[in-house]
Amino acid sequence: MNPAIQRTWSAEDVSTFLGVPVATLYQWRHRGIGPKAARVGRHLRYLEEDVLGWFRQQRDAA
Repeated sequence: MNPAIQRTWSAEDVSTFLGVPVATLYQWRHRGIGPKAARVGRHLRYLEEDVLGWFRQQRDAA
């Protein structure tokens, strides 16, 4: 998919996908250990490919 038109995921979307609370995502971001995210105004947004890539890294490290 063209990254320019790729839909971003909200923190709630990522929370649902990973099965963790939204607060955990914010803690991970603060500690620099979670999936890459960007601020869009006041909102935190994730690219699907970044979340899936981070998840695969966690899986492979286990």
